[in-house]
Amino acid sequence: MPTRAADAPEIRTVGSPTIGAMALPIAQRAIRIPPFEVMEIVRAAAQRESAAGPADAASVGRGRTVCHLEVGQPSTGAPTAVRDAAHAALDRTLGYTDSQGIPELRQAIADWYGATHAIEIDRERIVVTTGASAGCVLTFVTCFDPGDRVGVVEPGYPCYRHMLDALGIDVVGIHVGPSSRYQPTPEMLDRITADVGPLAGLVVASPSNPTGAMLTPSELGAITQWCDSRGTRLIADEIYHHITDGRAAPTAAKVPDAVVIQSFSKYFCMTGWRLGWLVLPLDLVDPLDRVAQNLYLSPPTLSQLAALGAFGATAELEPNVTRYDQNRRELVEMLRRVGTIETAPAEGAFYVWADVRHYGTSRELCRRWLDEIGVAATPGWDFDPVDGGHFVRFSIAGSVDEVAEAARRLEHWFTDAHQPQPERAPRAR
Repeated sequence: MPTRAADAPEIRTVGSPTIGAMALPIAQRAIRIPPFEVMEIVRAAAQRESAAGPADAASVGRGRTVCHLEVGQPSTGAPTAVRDAAHAALDRTLGYTDSQGIPELRQAIADWYGATHAIEIDRERIVVTTGASAGCVLTFVTCFDPGDRVGVVEPGYPCYRHMLDALGIDVVGIHVGPSSRYQPTPEMLDRITADVGPLAGLVVASPSNPTGAMLTPSELGAITQWCDSRGTRLIADEIYHHITDGRAAPTAAKVPDAVVIQSFSKYFCMTGWRLGWLVLPLDLVDPLDRVAQNLYLSPPTLSQLAALGAFGATAELEPNVTRYDQNRRELVEMLRRVGTIETAPAEGAFYVWADVRHYGTSRELCRRWLDEIGVAATPGWDFDPVDGGHFVRFSIAGSVDEVAEAARRLEHWFTDAHQPQPERAPRAR
């Protein structure tokens, strides 16, 4: 099994507060959870910008401003129809809603699957959540007991493993790379379960954060068959659906026993509205609803009413997808010109996952790029506890001008200022 690399960031711990001479406990689950390294980059980038004077702010070409390639969220706001619906809703009494969400929104979500995937979904299988994050928590609490083993893909979204760990669920890292297009395969899962034992669950993401890799219909079908034959619950994170390079990402909503996690944050540009949804097997609806009632009561009412306008806003949203694709090609082509940097497929989402091992460790590089050329990117440790020191995640959700300028600065840094160095240490395994 892969192990944490020697130069991985250490998890910070805090002491216990005291009353008199008595130390008060802090839960070990809270102490174990590491911080997001990306937030340190966000903080440092903000400090750099606040320190720049008016003349510096205009000096884009000299790298004194910051090109933000670190944050994984759309750079555009919610569509007009969403904002109009929110304004109209402010005249209403905004009380609690049904814990599963308002019926009209659940029906709109079911209709969306019919329009985009040509599948009929009973709205009773739809549960609206307080963002996809709450959807993950509700799913994990409902589907797994402490001590169960759940597989998560690495590199992948770090909160899966942190949430599972906080709930006392054993996390099994499934390390993927170029040979499997950064997605798990049945053969890989067989090898892992032969080593650690059966998996109660498997979390996959397509398109993936941070790699942008998508499962093909045949790959999703093979994973589905593997899970079905072994009694493993498939959990599919599809929050980057509809943000692709032109290909349609297949949905696990067609799989009878799978749980699909979705969100209004990414394609619909509603990150701060904190709204998502789940597509559930019918036998999970009631138990998950009881968990939701106790943990969250109900999703935010204003956001639900506003989201009714989201599904008619594709004319406003699709240009964003076109821009992401243009930005993706701009950055990937620049990295290929450098000649010593390999990237993950970047078929969807708005990220580029780049192997920068020939130039130093990812944390060192991200710090230098911010200091020397004003480009903010994310070290790979957040996403990969095994090989994260070799990789950087670039977010290409910004404007075309911002990403083009970042690519120009980086290309100059790579080609004119620095030469690749031998790999400093073997990859951790």
